[in-house]
Order: sequence, then structure tokens, then C-alpha cells
Amino acid sequence: MRTENVKLRWDLFPAFEAAARTLSFTRAADELFLTQSAVSRQIQQLEASLGTPLFERLHRSLALTEAGRVMQRAVDDSMERLRDAAALLHARTAPRQVAITCTPGFASLWLIPRLSRFTAAHPQVDVRMSATLEILDLSRAGVDVAVRFVPSSMGEGPALFEEEVQPLCAPGLLQDARRPLKKPTDLSLHTLLAVDMPQGEALTVDWEPWFQVMGVQGLKMANTLRFTQYADAVAAAVAGQGVVIGRLPLLAELLRSGQLVAPFRGKAATRRGYYVALAPHAQGNSDARDFVHWLYEEGEQARVQARAQVRPPASASQRKRLQRAA
Repeated sequence: MRTENVKLRWDLFPAFEAAARTLSFTRAADELFLTQSAVSRQIQQLEASLGTPLFERLHRSLALTEAGRVMQRAVDDSMERLRDAAALLHARTAPRQVAITCTPGFASLWLIPRLSRFTAAHPQVDVRMSATLEILDLSRAGVDVAVRFVPSSMGEGPALFEEEVQPLCAPGLLQDARRPLKKPTDLSLHTLLAVDMPQGEALTVDWEPWFQVMGVQGLKMANTLRFTQYADAVAAAVAGQGVVIGRLPLLAELLRSGQLVAPFRGKAATRRGYYVALAPHAQGNSDARDFVHWLYEEGEQARVQARAQVRPPASASQRKRLQRAA
């Protein structure tokens, strides 16, 4: 069967598509920012080129003819194919991105120093970070990956790592003969570098697991510097302004570099940890899945490095307390 070539003006089809969908030249004109007469004229030109009417002009209404219904199906099919092609091209050119949320301390002290390793391996992927203490709704916030700092009993899935604490300070603070740091009670001579706690909790609440292990509950330090962010308290410790409770392994790099030192033996587990969540909408995002995999690889490497560190032995009484707290 041979079909005759028909010359069509493609600029007439938007008017037909709108009129066929709304069954109104007036509403089609409003959509296309044309006059009603301009739409009617374009439809007439298309009908003339096809040699058949596409609409029945009824009293105050329109109806598609059989030819009009055939043309509408063809136009709808063509529009769908155009939308699919546009979506495919957009996907190829859209920027690849992973959006993550985590606490400010985790971001500045652990993630950012390592992040260049991920970006070097995935140079086409943009990383957008939201460092906040707020628990975000991942779907509503458009976030792909969350690193949550929660009690271990509330964590879902394997922990990235769990937290231990011990006091840390700058090496220079150990050289002050007037204010030694040889036993835990010597902390009473030094400045506490603390973070403001919510709901009126004690500034030393993060110290309590270590105080319990060391048997020095109720210890009071000489004075206090208070900060709104944990990273600022750590910066003050590096500057030699006092003693901070070190959250490990967040501060492991500062210990390895010698910017901070542990004046006392023994760490205490806080029974809190960092847990990774992949948002439901990001399950199909291969870059987000790669980021989660990379996080766990970095977490495992951090644990291996922590185990390889040389630690001074604890005393017998401290070992017993550590065993009880574990």
C-alpha cells in the first residue's frame, strides 16, 4: 500500500493538540497566548492540508471527527516520544550529585578531612553537605545519605563506628609543672572546654562515662570555656586553652599528628555510635550507593588504624572498671 506524501506545517500542531485536548478554541487560545480567531484559522489551515475536517463545530461546543481522533492519537504518541527523549537527554546532562546530612562535629572533624579521597575517585559527582544537629526528613529535604549519631540501641544496620571518650589536650599543657596532668584528679587545676548542652544538662555529661571508669565522679575543674559547637572546643584544646573530652575516633587524626595527646590511660565507651541511612528515593542513585560504600570503607580503615595505635597499659583497677563499662 502506497501512501501519498502530505506536506504538513508543524507549527499548526500546537493549536490542534490544545484544541483537541480541551475541545475549545477559546481555552486553546488562552493556553497558547493567541486569539481565538488565530487558533480557529490554524485549525482550518491544517484541515485544508489534510483534506478532511478534524472537528465538528457544534452549537457552543466542539467534537472530534473520526479523522480528528486518529490525528489526536498520533499527536499524543509523538508528544510522549518527545518527552521520553527530552528526559533521556536531561538525565545525560544533569549534574551528578550526592546530598548528605550529618552533625557539624562529624563533618568538620572526620568527614571533611577524608572527603578528597571520595571526590578524587568520583570527580564527576558533586557532594552537597548539610551539617546540622537537626534530624532531617530525607525525602522532604532532598537528602540522599544521612549519618546519624544516636545511642547504639537505636541504631539501624551496622555501625559506621561506635564512640569512646577520653580527655585530650595540647602537648604543651603537659609541660606546666605548676599544673600537672599526671592523675585524673589533676584536672581540677585545669580549664574545662565544654559544649553547651540542651535542656540544662551538666556541661560534663559527655565526661561521665570516663569519670565512672576512672572512679572520679563529681570532679570539678578550675574554670570553664563554653562553646556552641564541639569543633570549636576541639580547636581551643589544640590551641592549649584547656582540656576537652575527646570523642574517638572523630579525633584520631589529631592524636596521630600529635596536635592532641591523651594525658591519662583508659578510654570509656559511651554506647553511642554513627549509623548510615540511605534515603528511599536514593536507592536507585548509584553515586549515593557508592558514597555509602566509601563511608564504610573509611570507617573500617579508621578502626584498623585505631587498633594499630600503641596504647599505654591501664592499671589493674582501671582495667576492671573498663571491663565493667564495656
